Amino acid sequence: MPKQKTKSSAKKRFKLTGTGKIKRKHAFKSHILTKKSKKRKRNLTQSTLVHKADESNIKEQLCLK
Repeated sequence: MPKQKTKSSAKKRFKLTGTGKIKRKHAFKSHILTKKSKKRKRNLTQSTLVHKADESNIKEQLCLK
């Protein structure tokens, strides 16, 4: 059997935390920033965790299952 490859797109977008949760960045902060408030842009800067319902799909893409 050949080795299983990780999805390159997932590899670039997600990181594992020490406790095994998956970390991600917020979307909507690349352009058209003039109409967004300072508070909204500031909150989009911080990273967050992936929702529990999506974790299994992402772990599969990262070959962690």
